[in-house]
Amino acid sequence: MKGERYVGLMSGTSLDGIDAVLVEFDADRIGVLAARHRPYDPELRAQLAALGTPGADEIERAALAANRLARECAALVGVLLAATGLAPAGVRAIGCHGQTVRHRPERGYTVQIANAALLAELTQIAVVADFRSRDLAAGGEGAPLVPAFHRAVFAQEGEARAVLNVGGIANVTLLPQQGDALGFDCGPGNVLMDLWAARHLGAPFDAGGAWAAGAAPLPELLERMLAEPYFARRPPKSTGRELFDAAWLERHLAGGEDPQAVQASLLELTARAAATAVSRHLPDAQRLIVCGGGAKNATLLARLAALLPAAKVETSAAHGLDPQYVEACAFAWLARERLAGRPANLPQVTGARGLRVLGALYSA
Repeated sequence: MKGERYVGLMSGTSLDGIDAVLVEFDADRIGVLAARHRPYDPELRAQLAALGTPGADEIERAALAANRLARECAALVGVLLAATGLAPAGVRAIGCHGQTVRHRPERGYTVQIANAALLAELTQIAVVADFRSRDLAAGGEGAPLVPAFHRAVFAQEGEARAVLNVGGIANVTLLPQQGDALGFDCGPGNVLMDLWAARHLGAPFDAGGAWAAGAAPLPELLERMLAEPYFARRPPKSTGRELFDAAWLERHLAGGEDPQAVQASLLELTARAAATAVSRHLPDAQRLIVCGGGAKNATLLARLAALLPAAKVETSAAHGLDPQYVEACAFAWLARERLAGRPANLPQVTGARGLRVLGALYSA
């Protein structure tokens, strides 16, 4: 159907807030009608971060946080509708990723919280949520899910392309000239850099990578970090804050390092992990399309270009999509696939036993 409108809501591993888009699909073309970001306040961010590790009264804390997230999402949907003059009836569905608080596919579960029933009630729009669990039930990692969307919007016949999404965790989608797409989490994106910037700059992130650009990476620290077994694992694979967290970083520090040089090393770690993933699995890549918050890091983009000299490095803005909102667009697309009854996982990406329709539907 021409001109179907969907909302996509994404809150990623960076824990910075909610990205929201109102999009219109015309066949396989996607047009962004409105986009907004709603930062988490410090209290909510702390509550969500605390749910990443075991603690007292987890069930109630998670339920209350899910309710609050639903209300935050509903308010943001209201902003999108007001900006475009649309009524709720003009939107077919909301695709809501929710906030990942645990991702443990090796133990058979992944948890994203957001009370989808409450969100449907508050907005009077159908909500599709819980996208990852069906793939996990079919033996997959439940992640990453965006490669199917990347293939739909960024693949170009005759050109080998890679798409790098740099959120808290970085994932890469490989689009060869021939054959099907491949994708996996390649390692930390912004999570460690943001953690270190908050600790030493008192800022949520190193804007543009300017602080990291003022120092040289520490070779021994970089070598220790790159020895992490995750980097050598073959895909399918996915990861999260359960691995790449403050404790992981502390284990690799010798003590007494210059903080700015550590930041340079963390940026280099993100760049090398991504570049190695591309060069190892798509050595003839002619283009690297970067999206996510990391696309704003000019120093990171420069390092990627240096590490992949045969590929043109650019952001998704060159292809008509704001880098910040690509993942939110992906979950609007995933909601559309769910309503159409089409499978949206890629078994070669997640390791699932086959194609599956993803997401649970909460009617308006």
